[in-house]
Amino acid sequence: MNNVRQSPSVLIFDSGIGGLSVYDEIYKKMPNLHYLYAFDNEMFPYGDKCAEVIIDRVTSVIETITKSYSISLAVIACNTASTICLPSLRSKFAFPIVGVVPAIKPASQISRNKCIGLLATKATIQRAYTTHLIQEFAKDCTVNLLGLSELALIAESKLQGNAVDILQLKKLLQPWLSLPTIPDTIVLGCTHYPFIKDELQKIFPHTTFIDSGNAIASRVYNLLNEQYDLSKEKASLTNNIVLSTIYNQYVEKLISKFENYNLNKYQTIKI
Repeated sequence: MNNVRQSPSVLIFDSGIGGLSVYDEIYKKMPNLHYLYAFDNEMFPYGDKCAEVIIDRVTSVIETITKSYSISLAVIACNTASTICLPSLRSKFAFPIVGVVPAIKPASQISRNKCIGLLATKATIQRAYTTHLIQEFAKDCTVNLLGLSELALIAESKLQGNAVDILQLKKLLQPWLSLPTIPDTIVLGCTHYPFIKDELQKIFPHTTFIDSGNAIASRVYNLLNEQYDLSKEKASLTNNIVLSTIYNQYVEKLISKFENYNLNKYQTIKI
C-alpha cells in the first residue's frame, strides 16, 4: 500500500498575472505546498465583461484544471471575478474557494480623516457586493470610488519590464487629485494594482495604500490547517506550475519572471 502523504495543491486563479501579488503572500506563509497559478489571458481583462460571461468562463477554466489536477483549495485572485462568481463556484466545486474582495473594513479602521478611496475595475465598483461592503463597514467614512480597468494593463506592462508613464497615471487619477479632501487611505481593489503601488505612492505621497493579500494568505492557511497539519508539511518535490489559456510571445517573455516566484513549469489550458 502506498502511504506517501501528498501535499495540498493550491490553485490561484486570475484573468491576468496581477494575482501573483496574492500568490506571493500565500507562498511566503506556506512555501512547502504545491501551487498552480492559472491565468485567463485569452479573455483578459475581466473588468469590461458582463457577469454571465465571467461566471461561465471562470467555471470552465477551473473545471478544465480539475480534470488534470487534484485541487485542495482555490483562490480567485481577481476582485472582479470574486464579486461575481463565488456563490456559483462554491455550489459547483467541493473544495474550499477563497475570494478576494476590497479591503474596505481595514481601510475604514485606519483612516484618520475618514475619507477613503476604492480604486478598482469598473465591474468591481458597480457590484452590489461592493456597495454592501461599504454600507456595512464604512458608514462613518466618505468613500470615493474610481473604476479604472486601464491600471491592470499598466501593471501587466510593468511586469513585462516596461516603465510606467507617471503622467498617464496621474491623468487617470485626476478625479481624486481634484477632490476637496484627498483620501488618506486608498484600497487597491484589484490584485494587479499592488504592482504599481510605488508609482501610485508618488502621486499620493501622504496616502496609505492597502490591499487584501496578507488577509487572504491567513484565510488560506486557516482553511488548509483544518484539513492538514501544515506544521508537518515538507518541501514539495513537485514543480509549481503556471497555466494560461493561450501561449504567445507575451507569455514567453514572462516565463523567466515566473521562475522568480518559484513557478518553474508551464502548461497551456485548452478551453
